[in-house]
Amino acid sequence: MKFWFPLFSLLSLLPNGLALAQTSSAASDSSVASPPHPLSFYGFMDAYYGYDFPRPPTPDRPTFLYSHDRQNEFAVNNALLGMRYQSARVRGALGLHAGTYVAANYAAEDPVLRPVYEAYAGFRPFARAWLDAGIFTSHIGFESALSKDNWTLTRSLMAENSPYYEAGVRFTYEFAPQLTVTGLVLNGWQNIRENNRGKALGTQVQWQISDKIQLNSSTFFGNEQPTDSLRRYRFFHDFYLRYSPTSRLSLAAIFDVGKQQKAPRTTGYDTWHTAALLARYQLNKAWAVAARAEYYAAAHGVIITSIAPAPTAPDGLVAGGSLNLDYAPGSQVLVRLEARALHASDPTFPRSAGRLIRGYANLTSSVAVSF
Repeated sequence: MKFWFPLFSLLSLLPNGLALAQTSSAASDSSVASPPHPLSFYGFMDAYYGYDFPRPPTPDRPTFLYSHDRQNEFAVNNALLGMRYQSARVRGALGLHAGTYVAANYAAEDPVLRPVYEAYAGFRPFARAWLDAGIFTSHIGFESALSKDNWTLTRSLMAENSPYYEAGVRFTYEFAPQLTVTGLVLNGWQNIRENNRGKALGTQVQWQISDKIQLNSSTFFGNEQPTDSLRRYRFFHDFYLRYSPTSRLSLAAIFDVGKQQKAPRTTGYDTWHTAALLARYQLNKAWAVAARAEYYAAAHGVIITSIAPAPTAPDGLVAGGSLNLDYAPGSQVLVRLEARALHASDPTFPRSAGRLIRGYANLTSSVAVSF
């Protein structure tokens, strides 16, 4: 199937015999050193204020934005506290969080599960491999739920409309320090609780070609409709390339493409594709700047508007860019300011008096602390 082609293509780029040699080495390596302090604690909080232009009738930002999704309001996007344990053969994690990110992204989950950021247990079935089960961060995408780990404060359109988290089982194998391959069986596309009787499959290949270049290929296949009789299979691939030509400059190119069946037991597909270019420059130890250009194109608005769009629904196309300024007065504090503008092919963004318009812009500021 074409769906698996990116995975095989990346593996085919390896030097001859590398995978076999590393597998043999892993099988013979029966000793894995334990970290000196296997139990660790971590925390993160991102407080923000944003303002939109033109001012919308409510504090909500456009419905396809899920992080920092409130405007003209002092709010907490994500406050997280957790602990992790990792020894030579056993690992696990438990993290709890709250904030507007949680309210937006976990709205469909059981209320008792919404505070769970991660909760998994794992072990090494053999050297260089991990088998984990539970709730963990998504294997898809360049950006994460924690803004401090991203080059820009707000998330790209592709990140907002692909999974931030997932629940299931994952098997990770390190062929070499530069190459890691993961296979997953999941409840679904950003689901903690299962919404149908099917299971989804995923893969990830991360290849650190050199200290300057990293390649990632992630895939997903599953049915995301709430009942089996309405199933529409979804195929998805995420690819990104990260390049750091100097110690100060970092560049990234990201491309996602997905297909979903138009209706049960049909051969037609709604297709969406999205891309982003990012650049980040470290001015000095405390200051950095970043920029992003992006677009999101979806047949009949699939995913970005509806998980099951009607054949007559209009296509969706949104494009835009952002500029970011970072100030880090210390290693545990990050102050950020971002200006962003988006433009849609059809009137999409709400403004006062309930009128929809094509153009939209915002300013978002944030103070984040972590340990």
